[in-house]
Amino acid sequence: MAAGGEERRGAGPQKEVAYNRLLPYGARLEAEAASLLACIKGNLGRAVQLRELWPGGLFWTRKLATYIRLYGRKFSKEDHVLFIKLLYELVTIQKLEISMMQGFARLLINLLKKKELLSRDDLELPWRPLYEMLERILYSKTEHLGLNWFPNSVESVLKTLVKSCRPYFPENATAEMLDEWRPLMCPFDVTMQKAITYFELFLPTTLPPKLHHKGFRLWFDEFIGLWVSVQNLPQWEGHLVNLFARLATDNIGYIDWDPYVPKIFTRILRSLNLPVGSNQVVVPRYLTNAYDIGHAVMWITAMMGGPSKIVQKHLSGLFSSIASFYHPSNNGRWLNKLMKLLQRLPSSVVRRLHRERYKKMTWLTPVPDSHKLTDQDVTDFVECIIQPVLLAMFSKTGSLEAAQALQNLALMRPELVIPPVLEKTYPALETLTEPHQLTATLSCVIGVARSLVSGGKWFPEGPTHMLPLLMRALPGVDPNDFSKCMITFQFIATFSTLVPLVDCSSVLQERDDLSEVERELCSATAEFEDFVLQFMDRCFGLIESSTLEQTREETETEKMTHLESLVELGLSSTFSTILTQCSKDIFKVALEKVFNFAVSNIFETRVAGRMVADMCRAAVKCRPEESLKLFVPHCCSVITHLTINDDVLHEEELDKELLWNLQLLSEITRVDGKKLLPYREQLVKILQRTLRLTCKQGYILSCNLLHHLLRSTTLIYPTEYCSVPGGFDKPLSEYFPIKDWGKPGDLWNLDIQWHVPSSEEINFAFYLLDTFLQPELTKLEHHAEGKLEMSRDDVQQCLSIVHNCLIGSGNILPPLKGERIAHLVPSLVSLEETKLYTGVDYGRSILFLLNWVMRELISSSYYYILDNSEDDTKSLFLIIKIISDVLQFQGSHKHEFDSRWKSFNLVKKSMENRLQGKKQHIRALLIDRVMLQHELRTLTVEGCEYKNIHQGMIRDLLCLSTSSYGQVRNKAQQAFFTALGTYNFCCRDIIPLVLEFLRPDRQDVTQQQFKGALYCLLGNHSGVCLANLHDWDCIVQTWPAIVSSGLSKAMSLEKPSIVRLFDDLAEKIHRQYETIGLDFTVPKKCAEIAVLLQRSEHPSTNLTMLTSEEIQLGIQRQKEKNAEALQNYENLVNMLLDCVEQRNLPWKFEHIGIGFLSLLLRDDRVLPVRAIRFFVQCLTHDAIVVRKMAISAVAGILKQLKRVHKTVPICPYEVSGNLKPSSIQAGDRLDNQWLHYDGQNLPKTKQAWESCCFTKLSLVFLLQAEQAIYDHFSDPKFVEQLIKFLSLEDRKGKDKFNPRRFCLFKGLFRNFDDAFLPVLKPHLERLVADCHESTQRCVAEIIAGLIRGSKHWTFEKVEKLWMLLCPLLRTALSNITVETYNDWGTCIATSCESRDPRKLHFLFELLLESPLSGEGGSFVDACRLYVLQGGLAQQEWRVPELLHRLLKYLEPKLTQVYKNVRERIGSVLTYIFMIDVSLPNTAPTKSPRIHEFTTRILEKLKPLMEVDEEIQNHVMEENGVGEQDERTQGIKLLKTILKWLMASAGRSFSTAVTEQLQLLPLFFKIAPVENDNSYDELKRDAKMCLSLMSQGLLYPQQVPLVLQVLKQTAKSNSWHARYTVLTYLQTMVFYNLFIFLNNEEAVSDIRWLVIKLLEDEQLEVREMAATTLSGLLQCSFLTMDGPMQTHFEQLCKMRLPKKRKRDPGTVADTIPSGGKRADLVKRHAGVLGLSACILSSPYDVPTWMPQLLMDLSAHLNDPQPIEMTVKKTLSNFRRTHHDNWQEHKQQFTDDQLLVLTDLLVSPCYYA
Repeated sequence: MAAGGEERRGAGPQKEVAYNRLLPYGARLEAEAASLLACIKGNLGRAVQLRELWPGGLFWTRKLATYIRLYGRKFSKEDHVLFIKLLYELVTIQKLEISMMQGFARLLINLLKKKELLSRDDLELPWRPLYEMLERILYSKTEHLGLNWFPNSVESVLKTLVKSCRPYFPENATAEMLDEWRPLMCPFDVTMQKAITYFELFLPTTLPPKLHHKGFRLWFDEFIGLWVSVQNLPQWEGHLVNLFARLATDNIGYIDWDPYVPKIFTRILRSLNLPVGSNQVVVPRYLTNAYDIGHAVMWITAMMGGPSKIVQKHLSGLFSSIASFYHPSNNGRWLNKLMKLLQRLPSSVVRRLHRERYKKMTWLTPVPDSHKLTDQDVTDFVECIIQPVLLAMFSKTGSLEAAQALQNLALMRPELVIPPVLEKTYPALETLTEPHQLTATLSCVIGVARSLVSGGKWFPEGPTHMLPLLMRALPGVDPNDFSKCMITFQFIATFSTLVPLVDCSSVLQERDDLSEVERELCSATAEFEDFVLQFMDRCFGLIESSTLEQTREETETEKMTHLESLVELGLSSTFSTILTQCSKDIFKVALEKVFNFAVSNIFETRVAGRMVADMCRAAVKCRPEESLKLFVPHCCSVITHLTINDDVLHEEELDKELLWNLQLLSEITRVDGKKLLPYREQLVKILQRTLRLTCKQGYILSCNLLHHLLRSTTLIYPTEYCSVPGGFDKPLSEYFPIKDWGKPGDLWNLDIQWHVPSSEEINFAFYLLDTFLQPELTKLEHHAEGKLEMSRDDVQQCLSIVHNCLIGSGNILPPLKGERIAHLVPSLVSLEETKLYTGVDYGRSILFLLNWVMRELISSSYYYILDNSEDDTKSLFLIIKIISDVLQFQGSHKHEFDSRWKSFNLVKKSMENRLQGKKQHIRALLIDRVMLQHELRTLTVEGCEYKNIHQGMIRDLLCLSTSSYGQVRNKAQQAFFTALGTYNFCCRDIIPLVLEFLRPDRQDVTQQQFKGALYCLLGNHSGVCLANLHDWDCIVQTWPAIVSSGLSKAMSLEKPSIVRLFDDLAEKIHRQYETIGLDFTVPKKCAEIAVLLQRSEHPSTNLTMLTSEEIQLGIQRQKEKNAEALQNYENLVNMLLDCVEQRNLPWKFEHIGIGFLSLLLRDDRVLPVRAIRFFVQCLTHDAIVVRKMAISAVAGILKQLKRVHKTVPICPYEVSGNLKPSSIQAGDRLDNQWLHYDGQNLPKTKQAWESCCFTKLSLVFLLQAEQAIYDHFSDPKFVEQLIKFLSLEDRKGKDKFNPRRFCLFKGLFRNFDDAFLPVLKPHLERLVADCHESTQRCVAEIIAGLIRGSKHWTFEKVEKLWMLLCPLLRTALSNITVETYNDWGTCIATSCESRDPRKLHFLFELLLESPLSGEGGSFVDACRLYVLQGGLAQQEWRVPELLHRLLKYLEPKLTQVYKNVRERIGSVLTYIFMIDVSLPNTAPTKSPRIHEFTTRILEKLKPLMEVDEEIQNHVMEENGVGEQDERTQGIKLLKTILKWLMASAGRSFSTAVTEQLQLLPLFFKIAPVENDNSYDELKRDAKMCLSLMSQGLLYPQQVPLVLQVLKQTAKSNSWHARYTVLTYLQTMVFYNLFIFLNNEEAVSDIRWLVIKLLEDEQLEVREMAATTLSGLLQCSFLTMDGPMQTHFEQLCKMRLPKKRKRDPGTVADTIPSGGKRADLVKRHAGVLGLSACILSSPYDVPTWMPQLLMDLSAHLNDPQPIEMTVKKTLSNFRRTHHDNWQEHKQQFTDDQLLVLTDLLVSPCYYA
């Protein structure tokens, strides 16, 4: 028995959409789903076995995607695995067309989405095919040459796909990946970025603990070591962090992060890029490469909890150090990051708590109990983050982030979160002057509403706040302030959704078992009725102030403005929510009130009328019976009375009262259809009276009435949305509403009341149609046949009635019948459409007839209008609406559904309980979701078969799309595009009809038709673009037609609109084109899985298995299809060439044609020879646009023609004769030395060249395609013309080295060896000698192409080449100019990129000859260095010998006088020492070492170190033979060294801290103190250098060294140095905050240092020390403790020297001399200390502050500078505490307040 149970469980559905069962017809869906799934399995399996990817495969995978959308993953586990395996095989087919690949990938992602459904035992997917696919597409070698066109979205789709497959990679995948990508990890190269990106994407982190040794244990230590050792934030560091964050989240409790925590938090703090210190320079890469906040948050969350509380300690530290940045008065580009941090962190913690406490156990590793978050952990977390969140509520960027953070925090600890929010809200509701404060607090309260109302054990008094809040919010309904009004509506609606508005005060007498809070709530609920009535009064006020007469003149537009419609929406939804939640008694009072208001006034129907009618509708909807009794008889009697007289029927302007009552009646009939039946006679009478009104406003309102009556009686919809099933009308003795406050709906007992049309209602609907629609159709028919004359207005009225009937009864009209149009697409599987049951059984046959009649009539009547009165655009608009509704409308519109789905998700987000999950939503929301599920089913008409009736209507739309009036065309085109997107394959049928209008040989096409046709090809931004369907059959027709339409009579390039259309078309085709496949082969593996899929049970497919003959036929068909595609491709190329070569084709079309041709280059197929010849000829075309396209195209063609090189695997250990090392080691190893550049044995002879390890190749014969190129390039005339064009200027001063042209030349020399050198040689020599920018650029491009192209040449050829190039390069480098040095740098760098240095020894020897010869002035020297640097930088670690040679050459020249040469040398030094990094597992480098270099430099700088006075820059800029003493040399040297340090701050990987420290004292001396830019270069550089160094990241072991230097400098004689130490300290501590905090000794050192400098004799130093101290206190680095306070108070008590009386005439020095002066300084130090403490908390008043302020005030009359300090402090205190003074006052005693007020009010001048 048990085994049988197991069987059944395996076959059950994986996970289905729960809402389907709640539909009124839910019982029928089980069978429907089973038959649909069987159909999908059978057909998909067949299609793959028959090797038919298109249309069969794609058609049925799309059906599967729809199935998942409708039913969820409602299939057995076995099917689930098979679907995934089949799609995985399909996605990874090698030559699959990109658009198909994306389609399959998206479905596969969807199938893998819920990873808890399939464990690693159920499914295993290989990783290599995915990696090969990413390599092929994302790192494509041919895409940049234009041989492959990928869509922009492909990258994110592929990455998401890998993420979804990742959990299922086999267990040994990690080791394989490390072997595959470790060789790419070279930190000096771009490949590092690639390797880390791959690791981040692919490495599996969800292996179970028993496999950890095969998972992250293999790489964790290596990667974290790498991360710790890199200081300068290279691009890949962020990706590494993302990987760690994911690892931490997936393995909470299995990794000990504690040793790394200070480093992690320091780096996260650094990557927020907060501004610190006074004037700060930010290294740009800190901004671009900063960590992604989302991943940083994940990482922090995953490390929280566990036995050691170290992470929480650091998190509190982080928030206390950045809290003041959240204050609303601060703003900057860093603010967004801070807000994101606040918003993400709580939601991430909630997600973790949910996972640990509420989530169902799955196969994923659970968190061990030791590391789960305890309640204490949660409390600590909420306490540390709540302060910043409360500050952020009023931020400049809005309160959204704070509100989301509060919502999540309130779920965890409502008692800590809600009270402070309410404290801010109550005063905000009182103030009238600060609306921003009100909107911010209200949106935050909305966020916590649910936690507030439900109370719970943590916060039982929560609900008592609700009524006071509601009552106080009422004044917010204010016609003058729109945003306040909207947020108030939202606020009231939110609370009333959560709470039943029932007066329970009578319970107090009956029951005595209530708790205190419940008693309080009961008595409070008596106010509900009052609240509802007051709210209504407010709304009436709002309505009265927004009538049309009040808000604008008669002449203006009469429609509602956008804001008014938003208010209308807010008002009606809030009012209907309130009435839904009311008890019967309150409702009765409200109904009476709204009825009286509506009846006693007459409103205009545009604005105010709509709002009142909405309120009435809301009332009627809630309790139809009572309400209809009041409204219907009243409205009917008024209308009947006013239309007794027949004259009214023909009046143009109707009585306002009549219009208003019609509007009211049409709105209140939007209710439950069954309740309307009693009034049907009255309603029909009204319709008969009013549908025929002449006044347009009148008959439209009447049409609305008809429309609403039909909808109410025929649709399926829920009739109530109460928050409790069954409503609140039970007596209070049985039912106690307070228990239901904030209660979620129960998904399984929703008990929805559905309205399902009864037969009586359906009959009534048909009666309406017979009465009102039939006569209209007959009239139209007669009119179209010419039997009946009708005015335009009559036609419009007729059509309006028809349209309203149609959309009113849309869902009972059966689908259109007709013959399916065959032969559009041949397929071996069935492409039938799926019918979904939506609760309607189509009855009477009259309707079929009706549909057919309408279709025919509309068609004939619009032809009649087009022929006879084409300018009757309004009727045509209606006709277009009718056609598109007949085609599409099934009871609801797609765009309405989409916006409802969106708003449903928004409400769900704002109200959901993420902590518990499990769909704990409120009942109204769940009902809404079920309704959306029903609408989704009615809208899923996907895969509609294309029948002849559709064909006719789409052709009608096309005809209207090309008619004479622009507006008509526009509307028709929109409908046309929607229809094209609905029906399968109809585009193929329509394209020829559209292209008819573009044929050049037609004489009868008007310009309007021509434009219309072009717009039809262009498509709208979202839908299909006919010009660019990804299918050979279509493109072969459209592209040539577009090009040759240039010869059409209707085409005129004088009309800008037509020119713009062609531009848009060409641009859109270029933007959207994706390479279309030529090879549709399906591998055998796919077919095998497809067979399994077809055989699987539950549900088993009813299709028979395929015979081998059928399969053979399929394979045959597929081969034919490949051949056909190829044929099509060549035809298209030839047709386009024919078009472009037509004689009098305008130039624009020639360019468009060539553009299309260039899209047809591919990497799997060489272009036909004719096209190759054409492109080569285009290289010398007159138009620059064409030349540019041709250059790219020919470069691509050369890549296609490239010969395949045989690769010979070599083993590096054999070549170098070393053994393979056992452990991982990077750096200069013995086995990679053979790759180094070695000046002793360069391959200078043929034999030496060939003995080196290179690859060889030789040219044998030319293919036909190559011959075409060869002929042109060996023709001197052609080459001369080409070079002439290439050396022209394109955009003056903007031209740069062009990689496209470089690719062209590289390809030429690679494919044809040196065949073209003889022709080119004279040109090169001529160009090099010419100094013009454009000629130099041209020759640089050619030379770079030559050097790179000669990779596989033989030695003789190479030697000849360099004999030619060396003199050329020498000339070029001596002729270099400001405009061209960039181009030459790029040229040499490009030449050396990824090349073996031994092959380029000619080049390097040439460049190293004498870079700084001084010939040609400083500029040429700087340029030569620049060019050389470009070459060496590309070589990275392979040229240590050259680097040593260069350093040896440069070292004596470091004292250069010229600034540009110095800057360049600094940059070159950076590259020389770049290789000297300390990474883990790295052998010491053979390249130059910084350490040795610095030692030598310091020796030379000694004379500067020993001097005490300030160093002046008194070196004249000339190399005169003056006295060149050591100091002058030292200063010159220092300038160069500064340039080097500045350059390396942004580029190198790690900072050589120990070496640079020895230079620090020198910089402190030089750096200027004031902010003044007029300083000389030396001082500015020193300052910049200090700023950059202070931002550097320190390793813990470097902290003592730095402090040592700072303490040393603080004793210096120069006060500049002492001052600068302090500014350095501020930045350094903040940027390394947690590393310092982790080292107690360092903290006390810094504290000692700052307090010591407070007593400095120089005033500026003292003040800076005070600023520094206050900063350190503010970011919680130091704390304000007892000893510090007493220390300052002691200092303050130093005795002051007595004042001497002095003559009024002489201003004597007030600061005495000698020992007395020291006392004054100490006293000033004490005062400064107190002042620093006060200023360190600018936004609050801690407990110690009042006392300190009192201490300070005692010194207000001390001598200067003390008095000044006290005054400044007090005025700053006043400035920062002024905003919230009401709160801050509470901290002071009355006496203190008296003293303070005296101090802060400025003294009277006249006293």
